[in-house]
Amino acid sequence: MNFHLIHITGASGSGTTTPGAALALRLGYRHLDADDYYWELTHPPYRVKREKDRRLHRLREAMESSERNVLSGSICGWGAALEDSFDLIIYLRIPPDVRLARLRAREIIRHGKVNDEFIAWAALYDEGDASVRSRARHEQWLACRTCPILRLEGDMTVEDRIAAVKKLMKPRGAQM
Repeated sequence: MNFHLIHITGASGSGTTTPGAALALRLGYRHLDADDYYWELTHPPYRVKREKDRRLHRLREAMESSERNVLSGSICGWGAALEDSFDLIIYLRIPPDVRLARLRAREIIRHGKVNDEFIAWAALYDEGDASVRSRARHEQWLACRTCPILRLEGDMTVEDRIAAVKKLMKPRGAQM
């Protein structure tokens, strides 16, 4: 199978950005991260949301400027115009305790302390309803997609995730 636009999504802290960047590098694709379009560039980061039409316009331009892209992150709730553009969606799900521990560690590395409000928001993912960024919302969103969906569950390494994607991409009978 030949995929030109791959989307890796899941909860915050599930590891969409790292395998997204690694997969793009291995395949010779451009890597795009939804956060770069969702948020205005501020210091500290992630404080000001970019206006919805502007973020969508910028992301569309970036996607159209390269023939092959891997988009990591989530566009649920703001990327409707692009939702059916994907050739493959990869949905990552890891245990909540592992995910939240990763987020706490990332907060300390990035900001020198844990943002308790952010962690509380991220903790709602597995139990929240479809009105917020949650598993329910992702499942609802995934159910409406027309492209193949690869579900990768558990605390897998980046290499294992890339191998699963490459296995799906491998033409029948071909060697990689």
